Amino acid sequence: MSFLFTSVTQWTHDLLSFPYKQESGIALPSFIRGQKSSVKFFCGLCLSLLLITTQSVSASSAQSVDQELRKRLKQAIEQADSFKDRFDAEVWLLDMSTRLQKRIASSKERLDLLKDIHREATRAQLSPELVLAVIDIESRFDPYAISRSGAQGLMQVMPFWLDEIGHPDDNLIDIKTNLRMGCTILKYYIDKEKGNLRRALARYNGSLGLHWKYPDKVFTTLNINWFKK
Repeated sequence: MSFLFTSVTQWTHDLLSFPYKQESGIALPSFIRGQKSSVKFFCGLCLSLLLITTQSVSASSAQSVDQELRKRLKQAIEQADSFKDRFDAEVWLLDMSTRLQKRIASSKERLDLLKDIHREATRAQLSPELVLAVIDIESRFDPYAISRSGAQGLMQVMPFWLDEIGHPDDNLIDIKTNLRMGCTILKYYIDKEKGNLRRALARYNGSLGLHWKYPDKVFTTLNINWFKK
């Protein structure tokens, strides 16, 4: 649109300023001979209409995006049953959705996932921000991630747990299943370590007694990306 506007502007300038017969030896076209004022009016009208159209299209696009985001956010808030009230839901979901945008482009997918994370973290009595940090390190929010050791999904849960709990046919790629199992496992390790989060995270990663690289990564990601302001 900007290219078209520039082109029309240049054409108008050339038409009105062209030297025609006096300097170039080229006769003024018969349909505009002696009608320069009319040509100026016509060209000015065209440019005005083009400018109005450009502004209208831009305003319409911005309004459409805002309405869609508002609609999706409202739906997520109304269905978010793990929050104390709608204000808490609005603040948290909007804040975390903005942060998650670099990982997930779709606003609908972000809000749906954040609602699931908040619900499962709350059910397990975990900080939702901690769960976000663990997912960030474990899978970069890829629900189809599979590690070399066979861990699957957002929270990289090992498949043997399905047999342990008598649900061998459950699918760890399913987001809700993965979150419920991952949060439950992490909470269990926190309780086992009597609230020592560093040891619990190392146990979750299978590196307890070897090094503290994994807990340190989670803490760094939590403080930089997910710490609740």
